[in-house]
Amino acid sequence: MILRRTLLIASTAVAAAASMATMTAAARARGTATATATTPLHLAPARDQIAALRRRTTTSRALLEQYLQHIDRTNPGLNAVITLDADAARAAADAADRHLARTGKPLGALHGLPVTVKDALETKGLRSTCGAPDLTDHVPDRDADAVARLRAAGAVIVGKTNVPVMCQDLQTSNPLFGTTKNPYDATKTAGGSSGGPAAAVASGISSLELGSDLAGSLRLPAAYCGVYALRPSGGIVPTRGHIPRPPGWLSSSDMLTLGPIARTPDDLDVALDVLAAPAPAEAAAWRIELPAPRRRRLADYRVGLWQDDPYCHVDETIRRLLDEVAGILRSAGASVDDTTRPVQLAESDRLFQRLMFATASATATDAGFADDVAAADRIPADDPSGLFLHSRTMRHRDWLRANEDREKLRGHWADYFTDHDVLITPAVPSTCVDDQTSTPVPSRFITVDGQKRPYFDQTAWLNLAGHVRLPAVVMPAGRTTDGLPLAIQIIGPYLADRTVIDMAKHLARKLPEPAQPPAFTA
Repeated sequence: MILRRTLLIASTAVAAAASMATMTAAARARGTATATATTPLHLAPARDQIAALRRRTTTSRALLEQYLQHIDRTNPGLNAVITLDADAARAAADAADRHLARTGKPLGALHGLPVTVKDALETKGLRSTCGAPDLTDHVPDRDADAVARLRAAGAVIVGKTNVPVMCQDLQTSNPLFGTTKNPYDATKTAGGSSGGPAAAVASGISSLELGSDLAGSLRLPAAYCGVYALRPSGGIVPTRGHIPRPPGWLSSSDMLTLGPIARTPDDLDVALDVLAAPAPAEAAAWRIELPAPRRRRLADYRVGLWQDDPYCHVDETIRRLLDEVAGILRSAGASVDDTTRPVQLAESDRLFQRLMFATASATATDAGFADDVAAADRIPADDPSGLFLHSRTMRHRDWLRANEDREKLRGHWADYFTDHDVLITPAVPSTCVDDQTSTPVPSRFITVDGQKRPYFDQTAWLNLAGHVRLPAVVMPAGRTTDGLPLAIQIIGPYLADRTVIDMAKHLARKLPEPAQPPAFTA
């Protein structure tokens, strides 16, 4: 593991303040905050850390030193943080403290809060590799737009977290930095491509992370690491500066969304307030004001429930979990519909794959793309084995037809959400799978009810929301008998991001306490 760091040296006074910082307010209802009167501040929810900073019961520098000490103890066994920028983080924390002392006003909504950022996002002055050997020494001179929003809100960027090479795997490992471990079980995967971010949040290395999601890259690791993740509605968070596309590109995939990972649903709200905004070039003309949650009480919600599907059967453990969620909702007085479906899962997933393979071709070399075209021409159009190449090389007219199918699909979802406020589905077909980073991708698999299944079935349920621009939260929902996290997915109408977060808050108060990995209190 390669770390850019300085020694964790602080004065006795600062170290004492850091080690003794605690929450002064009583714990609020679980799901809103999980802190207690003796919780070290760096392990509290981000919202509580921000409140303590504003009350000046601690300083950004003292909080940062707690984080750096926790990273020093915890990260070697996880490999979640792969580039640490302690010098710059200390300078930013000191600047935040001076500003508050001088003006009495915070820098912004995240004033002084230490955060980590997925290594797929360009970060000014800090190595940003996306796990790719040819980007080993890439140090951007400009922040990704979303990273710039974190800084403008007062966040202190501590370092970068691990990803698979160019974010192109469901497990997190690369030749530069190695493998990120699942914080609950080192033999299991942390997921991908935001495996480093999810492991960092789960283990207390960060209370808030900025990651990215195309085919479940935020939500799959969140499910496997027992934390919350929000895939925001498509288009509401600027994506320029995400790798891939290559450094310097202004465009990105039309299916890519950037969003937060956190340990509470409240903290998803905190991050959403900062991240949801027009791209800088458009900010002079308009702004985003997301609507409030559709309902005030859990009893008033109209909930769709999709427990299983022949296209992607889920494990018995997941089916039982969805049964329990249905019981909780009905006991609370919510309306639960477990029969109607907004779309056909198989048809939706096939369209998702076609559009994903097509958008990934943008950065192919001319020679490489020509080879793909020639190879696709040798495969009959109706041969399922040609889905990847036919999609990757489709003519613009074919893409326009596929995009029209996407818009029709969005219409089906909109119709469904006239009678339903949210849809709850499995997040993944099974609990977190074995680490298979040493196994070639074609030979990998998952196991569902004792049967081998295709490796990429892990994302079939997550793909429901991706291409149709819907907001989706994955949240922890208890644990297995051997202590592994369980999770569910909550999908909502377009731009109803606050509604899916609100449903997560309601359910968090009813579901079992989320598991904490050993590293959390190390």
